[in-house]
Amino acid sequence: MSNQKVTVYAMQNCPYCVKAKGLLTQRGIPFETIMIDDWSDEEWSKFEKKSGMKTLPQIFVGEKLIGGYTQLAEVDAKDQLKSLTA
Repeated sequence: MSNQKVTVYAMQNCPYCVKAKGLLTQRGIPFETIMIDDWSDEEWSKFEKKSGMKTLPQIFVGEKLIGGYTQLAEVDAKDQLKSLTA
């Protein structure tokens, strides 16, 4: 996954979105946040089909879905997110 952009799809007032962004920041991993609060139902449906997830945050490295905060925390427990930048 080296040198691929990390993208966090999030919403305002989402505690797990805040936790995910905080963990990435703590580990020094640069990321882009895409806020989806104003997305239409059609946009959300299309995104949901792409990821297969119905919850937020949704964290991608390049085009690969890592998952949500829980999955990000699991990667962090293994290697402090070093595998995201290796």
